Amino acid sequence: MSAPSPGPDLRPAALDESALDDLRRLEERLGTPLVAYEAASPYADLSDDQLAEIRRAEAALGVRLLAYRSA
Repeated sequence: MSAPSPGPDLRPAALDESALDDLRRLEERLGTPLVAYEAASPYADLSDDQLAEIRRAEAALGVRLLAYRSA
C-alpha cells in the first residue's frame, strides 16, 4: 500500500474585517467553525454522468472519492 498523497492545494482566503465578521456570524448561526479558502479549486469539473459514476463507486466501496484536475 502506498503512502497517502499530501492532499489538495487549498489556500486559506485573505479576508478583510467585514468578511471575517460575516464569517463569524455565519459560524454562530450554524454552531460550527468554518474555514474560508481561495476560490480556485483543485477539484475536477465533472459532468453529471461522471459525478453519478463516482457516486455509484462511492456507494459500492463505502468511501468518499475526490476527483482532482489534471496537472
